[in-house]
Amino acid sequence: MDKFDERILHELKADGKVSNVELAERIGLSPSATLRRVQELEKRAVIKGYRAVLDNTQLGVGFIAYVSIGLCSHKKQSQQEFEDHVRFVEQVVECHNITGANEYLLRVETKDLASYKKFHADVLGECTQVQSITTMVVMDSPKDER
Repeated sequence: MDKFDERILHELKADGKVSNVELAERIGLSPSATLRRVQELEKRAVIKGYRAVLDNTQLGVGFIAYVSIGLCSHKKQSQQEFEDHVRFVEQVVECHNITGANEYLLRVETKDLASYKKFHADVLGECTQVQSITTMVVMDSPKDER
């Protein structure tokens, strides 16, 4: 990884749709050299993919919360069962195993508070591994670089 690779990553992080020609101009290399470097970064999985940043309000997401989950047991099996329980739940858009008083931090997105209440009861409340649930409601996101 050299300064050109770092500049490529910086530019792609800011604008993943930039054309190869524009990217080459921004970093000061030829388009063919830039393309080879990008392909190598992809091959080495430094670049894992590209994504679209969506407007949640236009998609009907009006409620976002971070939910801290404490499990009944610290055993690996309990953790795996909890992860399996939330893995394909549409409202859980992030799941992180964390340190501290609780084992997991979830980012949950729903239509509204009533939808979250149903998710809380039907998904988290029905998971036998869950001992505690702490919900932190997102009021605003002045910086979000996900």
